[in-house]
Amino acid sequence: MATQAVKVKNGESGNAITEAASGVGEKVTSSLANAREFLHETRLEMKQVTWPTREDVVSTTWVVVVTVAFFGVFLWLVDLGVQRAVQAIFKKFGV
Repeated sequence: MATQAVKVKNGESGNAITEAASGVGEKVTSSLANAREFLHETRLEMKQVTWPTREDVVSTTWVVVVTVAFFGVFLWLVDLGVQRAVQAIFKKFGV
């Protein structure tokens, strides 16, 4: 009984559940503070970004579409050529 009185006087808690709960509370509070700081810094960084204009986005989109179409046709022709070459080889050797 005397040791409990001394612990209470010194601000120490003898209850493990209370100590664990205060530790969890501190972790949650620090996690929220870290998340808030992260979002604030992200907002500041996003303000420094130089965003492209609408014309830039449209022009680069057309470049991508034309390039994809070109390579699609090119690879289709290469595939067609390889397919015919393989068929010719099979006919020649009777497979």
